[in-house]
Amino acid sequence: MTAIGLIFTGVAVLLHGYIFVMESLQWTAARTRATFGMSAAQAEATKEMAFNQGFYNLFLAVVAAIGMGFTAFGDKGIGLALVLAGAGSMVAAGVVLLASSPDKARPALIQLVPPLIGCVALLLARL
Repeated sequence: MTAIGLIFTGVAVLLHGYIFVMESLQWTAARTRATFGMSAAQAEATKEMAFNQGFYNLFLAVVAAIGMGFTAFGDKGIGLALVLAGAGSMVAAGVVLLASSPDKARPALIQLVPPLIGCVALLLARL
């Protein structure tokens, strides 16, 4: 179960790293605007908000990645705590997106399912 938990947490870390790149570094690029369904004017108007939001995604990914490292090579208790903090927050953010914007169910599920599976698998591995 630990391996499954680490794999799914790793997918979540990579996904949130990619979200960071889109939101903080490429927000006004045509491809990113198409992904988020925005015009150039909308992207420009929300650039500062997206920059900040992207860093939230990066920080969650970093915490979860450090937790993965502890789980794989160090203290599994510290690792689980960090994975639950980082990946658990990813799950919570996805739930908030789903609840607040049901029309964005697909991106919400993409955001929350991998870290959810990772967290559950790591918790089951501790039993």
